[in-house]
Amino acid sequence: MGTYTLKSFGGQTDYMAVIKELDDGYVVRIIRDKDGYTDATTDYISKTLFESCIRTGYIVKLDDAEKRMVVNA
Repeated sequence: MGTYTLKSFGGQTDYMAVIKELDDGYVVRIIRDKDGYTDATTDYISKTLFESCIRTGYIVKLDDAEKRMVVNA
């Protein structure tokens, strides 16, 4: 489905990758960079919440060049 950047506070950049699509939502991997320490969690987000986050700009899809930077980081 894609890789997204998350709106975050304090100038840090967080990312979310959709791992699997389910009937009612998505399994996602959230990657946070905390002062050089990478924190990765796997979670579930409903389709309704996901679509709402896209509409409000809380999550923004990355283009292919940006995606490669995240994967290789």
